[in-house]
Amino acid sequence: MFRPQKYETFPKIPFFSESRLHKTAPAINFAPLKIETMICISQTSRDPYFNMAVEEHLLNSFDEEIFMLWQNESAVIVGRYQNTLAEINREYVEANNIAVVRRLTGGGAVFHDAGNLNFTFIRNGTDPDFAKFTGPVVELLRKLGADARFEGRNDISIDGKKVSGNAMLVAGSRILVHGTLLFSANLERLSAALNANPLKFDGKAVQSVRSRVANIRDLLPEPMTVERFAELIMTHIFQSQPRCQPYSLSPDDRAAAERLKTHKYATWEWNYGHSPAYAFSKTVKTPGGTFEVKLNASNGIITAVKLFGDFFGSDIERFEALFVGCRHESADVEKTLRAVKPGEYFAGADPADLLPCFF
Repeated sequence: MFRPQKYETFPKIPFFSESRLHKTAPAINFAPLKIETMICISQTSRDPYFNMAVEEHLLNSFDEEIFMLWQNESAVIVGRYQNTLAEINREYVEANNIAVVRRLTGGGAVFHDAGNLNFTFIRNGTDPDFAKFTGPVVELLRKLGADARFEGRNDISIDGKKVSGNAMLVAGSRILVHGTLLFSANLERLSAALNANPLKFDGKAVQSVRSRVANIRDLLPEPMTVERFAELIMTHIFQSQPRCQPYSLSPDDRAAAERLKTHKYATWEWNYGHSPAYAFSKTVKTPGGTFEVKLNASNGIITAVKLFGDFFGSDIERFEALFVGCRHESADVEKTLRAVKPGEYFAGADPADLLPCFF
């Protein structure tokens, strides 16, 4: 079992003064985390594929309990058991270079950007009590004057608006809980990136439940940057958990995470192919007529295709069979369309016209 070689000495974090916080914050009754030793990591990388890999590395390769604070560049992070294509606005995501990454934990899809903070707790034990893990964050938000509450199954809200969603994974005798903190996220991009059409898909994958969300910055009584908010979170963890030790990823840690990124988190097979079996349908009007595509896919691979519409065509069954075994992703479908020459099967059909039928 790998263990970190040493704890690095960081400059002392400037603890914030209680006099600057709101002393009228309501009392909190969360049971505190009981921790013997915890290492605390301020992750500097904003690569979403790498950060997902870091989480798995920390979960499986360390014995210590861990707290990590991190950020991603623009990304949609889908739950482990979700159908990725059913959760994202594919056209918007691709046009805006938004990464799509599947995480280890279940739950729904979330949007990350530089205005979003993420936290991860890894501890020994298997108690799936979200309130214990989100308690320190709720405490800090209340000290800052926000009416923060743990609500529902796994959310933090302020004034009835969701500002944090959380998910967990129990792996043997270890538990990982991580959450988002919408601080100054671009909510328009969030809405656009997650604006999938649920009518296109039918399957057993877990679908996300859309909630009314808000940014923490807009709900605090005093202005603050996301960088300052991150400092306060880490400071609060150090204050509330006196056995915390700062830690930076070693070269070995980074190498291990890079391998996980390359072979898992940055692959189509994990991010799209891991999706449960599903059925898809879409109708598009083209110069050659109206086309309705119905297809089935398993592990992201097309297993059956049927076409319907008012087009003029011939040998349609042969055309449909050519897509079986193709990845249900734009590059592979477009490559197949150009190879099979739709104009030979449908009067007036062009690959560019038919491609939108598949997504």
